[in-house]
This record gives sequence, structure tokens and C-alpha cells, in this order.
Amino acid sequence: MKNIFIINGSHPFAHSGGRFNETLFNKTISYFNTHEQFKVKFTQVGDNYNAKEEVEKFKWADLVIYHTPIWWFQIPFRFKKYIDEVFTEGHQNGIYANDGRSRKNPNINYGTGGLMHGKKYILTTSWNAPKTAFTLKNEFFDQKNVDEGVMFGFHRMNAFTGMELLATHHFHDMEKNADVPVELNNYSTFLNDLIISL
Repeated sequence: MKNIFIINGSHPFAHSGGRFNETLFNKTISYFNTHEQFKVKFTQVGDNYNAKEEVEKFKWADLVIYHTPIWWFQIPFRFKKYIDEVFTEGHQNGIYANDGRSRKNPNINYGTGGLMHGKKYILTTSWNAPKTAFTLKNEFFDQKNVDEGVMFGFHRMNAFTGMELLATHHFHDMEKNADVPVELNNYSTFLNDLIISL
């Protein structure tokens, strides 16, 4: 039995209703609930939550799945607030003990104080930017992919806790040219391929 914790980092704001990420979130919950070898817990960061209870979900999970849109090249502000509050609540309580350094030699071992070793995570992101903005020469992201560029800090954050990246899946051009049925079908294929390794 594997424990799956699914987080929707999207929430309504301005012109963004968060519908695609909500659809993705619900699809992920349904997907894992239909397989009896998984137990599922989930959180919508736009709703009220208790930081202590959220820490317990991270401690319980074998796999954390983050869904987030990207707003101004960062995660949404309520998602950032959620992480700040929950990970801080998890200090010396299952998420991280310290930054990993010792006072005797403070120049080494930074980022090794995590307490979530053995756990894995998946990240999905959704973008207005087309995929070509990341891949073509002279385009906006200078040929740096999502994981090496904008989401590098997010991945380091998870590494700090001891978690290991299992996979990422990025949705591009979701405002101007989205084909949601195709994207969801591709996501189903992504999950089907992953489930073999869980």
C-alpha cells in the first residue's frame, strides 16, 4: 500500500479561475482512488487548512504530487504561503531538522538536514508560455527548461526536506491554444507509465 498526498497549488485570482488545475487535481485523486494499492489524501491550498494537520500529511505520504500554475514565473501566492507555514511547522517535526551544517564546519553540508528521505514527489506546472519559449534559440527562456530554470528553487526546496524527484509534467500554452482533452489524455499516459515504478 502506498500513500499518495495530492496538493492543488492553484486558487482563483484576477482573471485566473484555476479551472484547469482543479480538473487536473480531481483527475489525479480519482486516478489513484481507482487503484486499491493506494491510499489518498489531498489539499486545496485556496481552502482553509491547519498547518499541523498538513505536516502530518507529508509525514504520512510516500509520494507527494504538486499541481501548480505558474504566475509571473513563480508559484501562486497562497501556495507559497502554504509552503512557508507548513514546512516551518514541520521544523524538527518530520519535515526537516535543521539546515544540515555543524558549527564546527559551517561551510559544508548545507541542505542535508531533511527528515523526508525515502519519499518522492511529482510536480506538474501549467503555463501560458508555449513550449518553444523554452526550447528555441533566442526565445524568452534562453533554452533553459522548466526544471532547470523557473522551478529550480522549487526542486531545491524539496531536496532540502530529503524528498527525491520522481517526475515532472508541464502543460504549455494553456491560455491561448489549450486543447484540454488532449492534455488530460497525455497526463493519463504519464500516470500510467509512472504507476509501474510505484
